[in-house]
Amino acid sequence: MDLLARFAAIVGNENLLARPDSSDALMQEPRGDFAGCALAAVFPKSVFEVAELLALCNEHGVGVVPQGGNTGLVGGQTPDLSGKQLLLSLKRLDRIRELDADSDAMTLEAGVTLARAQEAAASLNRYFPLSLASEGSCTIGGNLATNAGGVHVLAYGAARDLTLGVEAVLADGRVLSTLSNLRKDNTGYDLTRLMIGSEGTLCVITAATLKLFPLRRARVATFVALAEPQAALRLLERCKSQLGAFLEAFEILPRIGVEFVLRHAKPARDPFSQAFPWYALVEFAAQEDEDTLRRQVVDLLEEAMDLGLALDASIADSLAHRAEFWRLREAMSEVQRREGGSIKHDVSLPLKAIPDFIEEAGRRVGALAPGARPVPFGHLGDGNIHYNISQPVDMEKEAFLARRPEVNAAVHDLVISLKGSISAEHGIGQAKRALLRETKDPTALAAMRAIKAALDPKGVLNPGKLL
Repeated sequence: MDLLARFAAIVGNENLLARPDSSDALMQEPRGDFAGCALAAVFPKSVFEVAELLALCNEHGVGVVPQGGNTGLVGGQTPDLSGKQLLLSLKRLDRIRELDADSDAMTLEAGVTLARAQEAAASLNRYFPLSLASEGSCTIGGNLATNAGGVHVLAYGAARDLTLGVEAVLADGRVLSTLSNLRKDNTGYDLTRLMIGSEGTLCVITAATLKLFPLRRARVATFVALAEPQAALRLLERCKSQLGAFLEAFEILPRIGVEFVLRHAKPARDPFSQAFPWYALVEFAAQEDEDTLRRQVVDLLEEAMDLGLALDASIADSLAHRAEFWRLREAMSEVQRREGGSIKHDVSLPLKAIPDFIEEAGRRVGALAPGARPVPFGHLGDGNIHYNISQPVDMEKEAFLARRPEVNAAVHDLVISLKGSISAEHGIGQAKRALLRETKDPTALAAMRAIKAALDPKGVLNPGKLL
């Protein structure tokens, strides 16, 4: 029996797509930077089917590329062009296994979308704080495989910090489970945290037990006009010192990015009657008493304006108004493609270095591509900046994108010099594999390779990714 027939015997003929090519949506990374072909795409329904598939692939040396919602931005979920790898979609593993209000935990399978996970938490009168622009389609398995971040890392941490345990299938088909509602389990190596962020190179995550938090019903969102990034940093310090217990998100946005959204994501609305150079989108949340929280935010903003940190401020007066604020932030990455070619970077830096980074990166990029339009935005609260650069208005897209290697080198060299990271939340995948070799501590890389060799000696799990 050939391999395709044996795959079909495990998942059923209706759950196997033979030899999908690069025209299939499953084979394409969302930004179009990576595309591949596969021996087959399979859609298992249980951890047992995943285990059988991996055991079979390990036996025959077939590379396996796990895929969740296919929203990753570094090609980690995309097969190569050989047509010899198996794409393993986890979308059908979508059961909610347990909701435990007493333990403030829930156990979900890997194919549950992030939006559905949030809804499941809300059904318990609890809050699951992981929040991404792609939450309607990204899945829990992919979120954990990439250690997803999002807008609430400032308050709750990334996916790794929100996870109590995982169920994962190893390369040879063995199932490893650390699923547990326990908050304390000091019994050796932390295998849960090792599997999270491994980008499918150590295991295939099939389920997870996730932390829940008290539901915060009172929310106050404010859009603050600023003169410069340094003012944003000082405003963040003030928010932390005065309302740190309630601070959930602190995002920075440049005027050019807001203009892109207003131009291309209508009916987006400008929060102010005049333009300002920079903005901060800040959100506070409490379990109750929104009026008190709102008064505290008003007092904070009035002080910030008196000190010259803020030029103006608008506080959302309804859920619809709050959604308008967040639309300006969440559409910012998507609309940049409407302005032509875009060279994107996902970096993190020490907070104090961010203003200098933005200024110096703009100077370096301008020297390489005169007229290029930097759009630095993102999660200032946790030091994660999406340093995207739109092409000059009078330059051809292909000519601009041809400069990507030198632009990337200029930006990443600056990041490293400022003791930052070349990947804050998107991961390494295919896109940054060579860069990881150049920037990661050699001893750390050697340890990573040793772990990979121990758990996947034949190299069948997501070959060509991360390492």
